[in-house]
Formats: sequence, structure tokens, C-alpha cells
Amino acid sequence: MDRYNFKTVENKWQQYWKSQKSFSTKVDENKKKFYCLEMFPYPSGKIHMGHVRNYTIGDVLARYKALQGYNVLHPMGWDSFGMPAENAARQNKLDPKTWTEKNISTMKSQLKKLGLSIDWDKEISTCSSKYYKHQQEFFLELYDKGLVYRKESYVNWDPIDNTVLANEQVIDGKGWRSGAIVERKKLNQWFFKITEFSKELLDSLDNLKDWPNKVKVMQKNWIGKSYGCEIAFKIDSKKEIKEIKCYTTRPDTLFGMSFLAVSVDHPISKFYANNPEFIKFKKECSRTGTTEEAIAAADKLGFKTDLQAINPLEPGIKVPVYFANFVLMDYGLGAVFGCPAHDQRDLDFARKYNLKVTPVVRPEKDKDFSITEKAFTESGYLFNSKFLDNLKVPEESIDKTIAYLEENNIGQRKTNYRLKDWGISRQRYWGCPIPIAYDENNNPVKIPKDMLPVELPKINQLSSTGNPLDEMVEWKNITIDGKKFIRETDTLDTFVDSSWYFLRFCSPHYDGYGFNSDEVKYWMPVDQYIGGVEHAILHLLYSRFFMQALSYQDNSFNIKEPFSGLFTQGMVCHETYKDENDNWVSPDELIAKDGKKFLKSTKKQVKVGPSESMSKSKKNTIDPEKIIENYGADSARLFILSDSPPEKDVQWSDEGINSSYKFIQKLWILNQKIIEEIEANHPSNSNNDLEKITNKFIKEITQNIESFSYNKIIANFHETYSALNKVISNKIEREKLIENYKKILIAFNPVIPHFSNECMEMINIKEEVSWPKIDHKFLVEENIKFIIQLNGKTRKIMVAEKDTTEELLITNIKEDKKLNEYLKNKKI
Repeated sequence: MDRYNFKTVENKWQQYWKSQKSFSTKVDENKKKFYCLEMFPYPSGKIHMGHVRNYTIGDVLARYKALQGYNVLHPMGWDSFGMPAENAARQNKLDPKTWTEKNISTMKSQLKKLGLSIDWDKEISTCSSKYYKHQQEFFLELYDKGLVYRKESYVNWDPIDNTVLANEQVIDGKGWRSGAIVERKKLNQWFFKITEFSKELLDSLDNLKDWPNKVKVMQKNWIGKSYGCEIAFKIDSKKEIKEIKCYTTRPDTLFGMSFLAVSVDHPISKFYANNPEFIKFKKECSRTGTTEEAIAAADKLGFKTDLQAINPLEPGIKVPVYFANFVLMDYGLGAVFGCPAHDQRDLDFARKYNLKVTPVVRPEKDKDFSITEKAFTESGYLFNSKFLDNLKVPEESIDKTIAYLEENNIGQRKTNYRLKDWGISRQRYWGCPIPIAYDENNNPVKIPKDMLPVELPKINQLSSTGNPLDEMVEWKNITIDGKKFIRETDTLDTFVDSSWYFLRFCSPHYDGYGFNSDEVKYWMPVDQYIGGVEHAILHLLYSRFFMQALSYQDNSFNIKEPFSGLFTQGMVCHETYKDENDNWVSPDELIAKDGKKFLKSTKKQVKVGPSESMSKSKKNTIDPEKIIENYGADSARLFILSDSPPEKDVQWSDEGINSSYKFIQKLWILNQKIIEEIEANHPSNSNNDLEKITNKFIKEITQNIESFSYNKIIANFHETYSALNKVISNKIEREKLIENYKKILIAFNPVIPHFSNECMEMINIKEEVSWPKIDHKFLVEENIKFIIQLNGKTRKIMVAEKDTTEELLITNIKEDKKLNEYLKNKKI
């Protein structure tokens, strides 16, 4: 038998699909639509196995839906702005545009080799002015709606990339790209008012039935709805400070209050602006960063003021007021009251500054209780709280306390959100220019729509640090209606680029607006979105906000959620390797011998580390192009879907890809046997084993595609291969064999399309094919397996005819010699 020459076959079908434009889609009101979208890639240079997995998962679904008769939109684009391009351009002394476009060309050619059912006619790139022109229009539209504003604020500053980072872009106190320790810096920044939709973004999560629960929980926690009370603390001071307001979720612990802490940016800080010690303290706070993670990890520092706060429930008690590095101005009201006995952060602060610790919650009534090194944060009962004593915490205590505060005009019930407005200004060249200019008094002015897009100035190479746009005087100076202005030199956060691209895919060539309304109404929302869980907060939350913002005050646009279905795929993992100097080593540099790994160059043994997500930094990547070259795209697709459920991580192994390649060869040999049987033209017979195999296969593949059980699909392939191999010798008549094999090949198509199409052509299938229907009469089993349990233990599996009565079955059990051993002298 001839081997399967995948190179010839795959090249042939890729050329065919290219010439036929088989996957181009237009609005067709007569057909059901299916919009399948994967998170579009950053053009970093080459695709990796993570891309292969992500896009293969989407491609299986897109092909399946197309075969079912859906009008399928399955586009591709490039998230092509961003700091990595700017950094790479600096290192290589060229411009980011050239670097980016070269990478796009490389990655596009690699993706095409996978045989993806992508409509390349709808390709977009965020660094194209044809794309970001509309983004600038959206910015101005949101500006007019009051959803964009500029203010001076403290930001997360990356000292390596010299740019602002959103809170979500700071991981463990470090920049998500550079790894530098993030600093706190005050700048004038542009913001999207995402907090305007805190309630909507939270509440509508419950309507996203086809989203993973873990993602919804992550977003709920990030939005962070809380119920509490706003309290105005009266201040004893010689300064003109009458009160300080603070928001708290635990007003029931007020009798345990031992200090009031405020942010260094709180309005009362103006009274200490000339105090040398306070100035020094404020600089120290700037090294902490602005994220909650960074603050939680930092030492708790305080600056004691000459102010005292009066306890609203016990006016005779006064506590010191501190500026503290753990209080943020943009959460609540920039002030918190400290109850050390019941908050570990407050306890650490109190011990450091020798403040009183008064416990007011204890686990049991009428039992002595004290605090040592650990704060008590569990439920219990109030004590040391006068008229609140013995209330159950938190079921009774919080509501009763808030009611008392409201009755006495001391506090007010409030709902608060952890979510902060989205800072979108970035100090870099390679991003979408913000369409704003400033007059001589530094007042912002919108760039007129007829002057859009504001294009980036051409640059031959990046050499300076910081933002090159600041140095481009000619570009910065602009005349509007005869008046001179200075352009904004900040560019937009790249997450703005990716927060609406799914809309652009609906009408990528439409110039009048960012999208054509009729096409968006037809295609949106995206039916199935596929991507990594690492974007659960950043990208997905911003995309949801953008839809809310566009529909705000616009009755013609009422799509509030971008993605109906969401699937988060796992990572592709590989062993890691290090040489004797602890340098990372690539798998390509190694040879294996006697179960050990050695460097090809030096023959020295390397240390084998744990299997981790493939990453260029750890060099544990596999080049998909080499895999396709050596094993074929269908083998790569088959392997990447096998072994692990798609939502779990998959472990890469050379044995695995080799096994997939061998299985394709086995299918090819079986295909040749089937063709020989077709040509033999056997007479008809009544054997229906083939129909059973076919319909069982179609039923299981259908269920497993719909449920994203893709690894089970591969198991179905193997099972059906074995069954076909056995039944093929039954001298099946020609028409029956062709009809059933055609159905099986169609069911193969979403996973191994090159092989499937080639085999269908070989049996002369020329008409347009569709997903095969299941004939349920062939799925009826003649015999049923019964699990026989005696006193809870399985003792035998008995096979009986499907219409067997319970009485007859029990009789058979009693007559079974083996089972009789367990029945002797026992009451069942």
C-alpha cells in the first residue's frame, strides 16, 4: 500500500480553498448565522503551539457549523500595536511598522499551512490607519457622551518601558511585560469611565449562560460589589478640618476603632504640604505602586498627624489620624478606620505604632476573649460594644449598626464597587494616537472628524527612551480653523484596540463608520469566542464595557454583550531544560540517550525541569512549521486535540505527534482497502454492521463537538477505525459502502480536512456535502448489559435481550453458578 503523501495532498487542498474562496461570507437573512472567533494574535514573529491549539479548536467548530448549513463568519486579524514592537524596533534599530508587518507576513503564511477555514478577505490589523481611524471616532463619540475624561492622578509607572500600566497590567507589583518593579507617579491621564457601568457589567454576568463559571467569578471579584456605610468622622483639630468621611463594610466594629488612616493624596494633605517629614513620607509611598497587590505586599507605613478622630458611637473616645501607605484615594473616599483586633493589616499597623487593640467580636457569648498575633476575622458575637452587645456577626450586627448610624445622621448606607476607571494613556509611539489637541491654556480640543485619522508620523528608527512623539515638534504642532494647537502625544492602551475588533470583522472594509449597522445586527453577538483564561479580566471586561459604552444614549445600537459563548482553552506545555550554567536550553539543541538529555554541541547532560506552558523566555517551545513540514497539518491538528480536554493543559511529546502521524497513515491504508472493496462491486446483503458503525460514530462526534469534548473525538476516530477494519471484509455492496464511508469522511472533515477532502475526491464525491443525519434505527441495541450488584458490590455484567423482564433477569441471576456463591444463606 502507498503511504499518505501529506505534503502533496495538503498543498493541493490549500490551493483549492484559496482559489475557491470557500469560506467567504456575506449577510444571508435566509440562513442561520454562526460567528466563531478566536482571540486574535499579537504578531510576535512566529506562531507557537498555543496558536495551533487555539485556532484548531475554533476551526473544528467553524467547519462543523458550515457543514450543518450555517452561514459561518470565521475571520482573522492582528493585535499589532504595542510595546514589544517598539522595544524590538529599538533593539534592531528600525521602525516598529516594518518589524510588525514582516511578522504578520510570516505568521499568516504559517497559519495558512494549518488549513484553517478562515475568511482572509476580512483580515484586519489594528496598526492600520484604516482601523484606528474608527477607533479615534469612537473615542470622540464616548468623549461627547461623558465617558472619557482627563485628570491628574497617580498611576502605575513602568520605569523600564517608561509607560503607564493599568492595574490589571501589574502582576505581583511588576510590569506585565518588562518585569520591572512598578512605581507611583502623578500624571495627567485620559480615562474611560468604566465605573459608569459597574452595576450593568456585574448583573449581566448572570445572563451569560455559556461562559465558564470561573471567568464569571473572576470578573465578579474584580468589579467587587460591596455593601456598607459612609460615615462622617468629626475631627478634633486646630486646622480648618471639620470632618473626614470614610466608607466601610464593617461599621459594626466601630467600638474597636483605634486609628483613622487616610491616603497621602487626601484633600487634608494640603495642610501638610510644607512639612519636610510628610514630604519624605510621601516620596516613600511613591515606591509602593498603586495596585492592591503591591500595597498588600509592602511594609505598612504611617505618618501621624496632629488630628484626632471622634468615634461616632462613643464621642468620648478620640483616636489618632495617620497618613498611611496602604490607603488609596481612588477606592471609597480615601480613608479607612482601623479596627486592629479584626483586620490583620490594621493589627500589624497598630503593633508597629503601639496603638490600642480592643476586640469587639468573639466566637462565643460570655467567654473571655483576647487578641495576640492574629486578628479574629470569623463570625461570632459583638461585645465591648455597649448597646450592640451580643448581636450575631455579621447576620445581625451590620444592618443594626447602619440603621443606628442613619437614625442619628452619623452615616448613610452605601453600595460600593472595587472597579476603577480605565486609564488609557500610554507614553509610547507604537499605538493609536489620541485625537485631542491642546490650546495655549492646555485645554483639550477634539480633532475635527474630517481631519481623522490622526496618523502616526513616519519614523526610520527608534533610538531614544521614553515617548518619541514628545520630540516630534513638526508633528505635534497643528492648526485647526486657523488657530495653533499642540497634539496629544500619549497613545491609547492596546487593550482599546482589542476591545472592539469583533465589531470590525463584521464589515472590515466599510469606511463610513467602525461597522455597518445591518451587518453587525446580523452577525453580533459572537456565538463562540475562544481564548485563554489569562484574559478573563483585562480583555473580556474591556470588551464588555465597550459594548455598554457604544449602546449608551444610542437607541440604534442595543447589543450589550459581545460574546454569547466563551470557551477558555488550556495551555500547551513542554519540559524545560537548563545547562550547567542554568541557562535555558531549547529542545532543538538536545539529543536523547538512555532516558537522559544531552546538548548536541557539547554532549553534556542537561537538567530536566518541570513541564510548563511553552514560552520563548524558557525556550521550551516547539516550532509548528517544522511539525507541519515533518508530519503534516492534519497530524498536528489531530495531536493537539488528543489526550487532554481542550480546557485543560496539554503535554507536548514527540511520541504523541509521531503516533498521530502513524494513525493518519493507518487511515490512508484503510481508505485504499475501502476503494478496493468499492471497485469489487459486491452484491447486496442484509448485514447492517456498517450502518451501525457509521451512525454511532456520527452521533458521538456530534455530541463531542457540541460539548467541546474534543479529546473524545480522537478516541471516536480510533474506535471507528478499528470497527471499519473488521467490517470491511464483509463484502459490502458498493452503494452502501460509498454512502456510509462518505458520511464518516464528512465527520472526519472538521479535524483532518485535507485527508477527508482527498478521500472524498477519490470516491468521486463532487457535490456539496453537509453534516450527515443520524438514522436512529441503527442505534437500537439488540442486547442490553446489566450490572449485577449484590449488597452494593458489582459481581457480574450480564447480557440479556432488550425486552427482558425483571422477573426473567432475576431468575437468570439465581441460576448463575458464580452469582449463586454470593446468594447462599443471604437475604437480598
